[in-house]
Amino acid sequence: MAVFTSSVFALRKKIIMNALAGSGAKTEETAKTLKDAGVVNPELFAEYTEKLVRMGLICKTDDGRFYVKEKEKA
Repeated sequence: MAVFTSSVFALRKKIIMNALAGSGAKTEETAKTLKDAGVVNPELFAEYTEKLVRMGLICKTDDGRFYVKEKEKA
């Protein structure tokens, strides 16, 4: 079961991050809801979305929109 869970998380991570980046949600000002970014069934696996936030892979605004933080240039 753990393999299935990690596979689902990896797939969901890819879908969300690609959708946000592809829709231009790269700053707090350009953040989008998952639905507006084109994520199908945005409420599905909501705990995975929150895990991405906790991991620092995506950011969540106070009004519930998300964006992918661009990597800082060295």
